[in-house]
Amino acid sequence: MSQKPTRRTRSAPTISDVAKAAGVSLMTVSRVINGENNVRPATREAVNAAIAALNYAPNPAARSLAGAAQIRIGMLYSNPSAGFLSEFLLGSLDQASRSDVQIIVEKCEIGEHEVEVARHLIEGGIDGIVLPPPLCEADAVLAALNQARIPTVLVASGEPCEAMLAVRIDDRTAALDMTRHIMALGHQRIGFIRGNPNLTASDRRFEGYRAALDEAGIAFDEGLVTQGLYTYRSGLDAAERLLERDDPPSAIFASNDDMAAATVAVAHRRGLDVPGDLTVVGFDDTTLATAIWPELTTIHQPIADMARAAVELLVSAIRRQTGAAEPHRLLDFSLIRRQSDAAPRRRPPARLG
Repeated sequence: MSQKPTRRTRSAPTISDVAKAAGVSLMTVSRVINGENNVRPATREAVNAAIAALNYAPNPAARSLAGAAQIRIGMLYSNPSAGFLSEFLLGSLDQASRSDVQIIVEKCEIGEHEVEVARHLIEGGIDGIVLPPPLCEADAVLAALNQARIPTVLVASGEPCEAMLAVRIDDRTAALDMTRHIMALGHQRIGFIRGNPNLTASDRRFEGYRAALDEAGIAFDEGLVTQGLYTYRSGLDAAERLLERDDPPSAIFASNDDMAAATVAVAHRRGLDVPGDLTVVGFDDTTLATAIWPELTTIHQPIADMARAAVELLVSAIRRQTGAAEPHRLLDFSLIRRQSDAAPRRRPPARLG
C-alpha cells in the first residue's frame, strides 16, 4: 500500500527573507518598516518591492529591532467622492500595515461634530492625525489639534499650514497643463466647473485654467465658469447651466472626475456625442474615470501614493519627536488622455440667401 506523500507547509516569510530578497541588512528593512527617513529612496523602493513580492506582514518581533511601540493614527474623513475616499483608504491602510501602525478611521461632517470627533481621538491617546480634504482645511479641527500639539498631516490642501505636515500636488500647474491640452486640440470656448469654494485646491485649479487662457490670449468669459461642490449632483446642475447657454462651450473642464462624469451624463441626455460634440475632462483619475463611457481624460492625482506618503511622514515625525525631516512633500501628477476629448467638430458655414 503506497503512502501518500506528505505536503510541506510553507512558513510565513520573515524579515530575513525580505532583507535577502532586497539585498539589504535587517536593520535597513526595519527602518523602512518603521517609516524612518534615513533610507535612500532606491533602497526603500527595493525593500517595499520585496515586501510586496513576498506578501510579508510586519510583526512586533520585526519592529522590536527599532525598539518602537505601536503607533495609533486617526484619520478623519468627510469627502463626498467615493472614488477619492476609496483610493485614499487603500493607500493609507497599505502603508499602515507596512509600518505596523494602527489606523482609526472616523467619519464626520464639517459644521456638525468634527471638533468633537477630533477631541474624542485626542482623549483616546491618539499619536497623530491624517486629514484628507475637505477636513485638511477645517479651521476648527486644525485649531483643536494644534492646541493639543498632536502631529498632523494635511493631504491635498492647496495652501497647507506651514506648522503642519503636508502632502499635495501642484493643482495650479496641473489645471494649467490640462487647459493647454484642451486648447491644443483647437478649443477656445472652454467651460470650467469649479470645486468646493471652501478648499484652496479649488482656487488653485481655477487659477491654472485662467492662466492658460491668458497665456493663449483668450479672453476670460465669466459665463463659461460655474460653481460645483465636487459631488456628482453638483456636476449635473453645473453642466446643465453651461450647456443650456445659447452659445455653449465646445469643451468642459470639471474640477474632479465626479463632476466630469455628471457632465458626460448631461451631454448624453441632451443628445450630444462625447467627444464629437463636446470634449469633457476631469481631475483626480479615480476609478470612476474608467467606469463610464467614454472613459475620461483626466489629471492623475496619485491619491493612494499621497495617503502612503502622509502615513510615512506622520510615523517618521512621531518616532523622531523632533518633526519630520521633510515636512511638506510635493508629489508628481500626470495628464492621462483617454476617449473623452477630441478636436472641436467643424460645422459647415451657413448658406447666405
